[in-house]
Amino acid sequence: MKKLVPIAVVVIVLIGGAAYYFVTKNGSTTDNKNTTSRTSSMDNMPKNSEDSSSSKSQATDKVSIDNFAFNPASITVKKGTTVTWTNMDTAAHTVTETDSQDGPKSDNLAKGASYTFTFNTAGTFKYHCAIHPSMTGTVTVTE
Repeated sequence: MKKLVPIAVVVIVLIGGAAYYFVTKNGSTTDNKNTTSRTSSMDNMPKNSEDSSSSKSQATDKVSIDNFAFNPASITVKKGTTVTWTNMDTAAHTVTETDSQDGPKSDNLAKGASYTFTFNTAGTFKYHCAIHPSMTGTVTVTE
């Protein structure tokens, strides 16, 4: 019986240590500091899909090409703005106007390469990647 007591103590210590490790690694703690910071960071998250910026046109002059997509896919700029597209993918891509307007038309862009185009006319300009036509984007130009 004396030999079982030390083994039981070791097992209890190991289980307790594993439980402590699991709780601290997964953020399930009663520490008010952790709970508060976790809650406040969630306050900045979109409440529903309508709040998501992926479906809205963003006011920026930079578009990244990443994971076979233009990001953001839709932007709004003022007339005279120069927009820069930068390819972050390993595959080559283009920025090619879609609707026969005087829009962007790049050569193949290798990884890390950029292309700029100045929008001097108000309107909506749709574009795509000539290599991967499912990749599409829109630039809305305002006065």
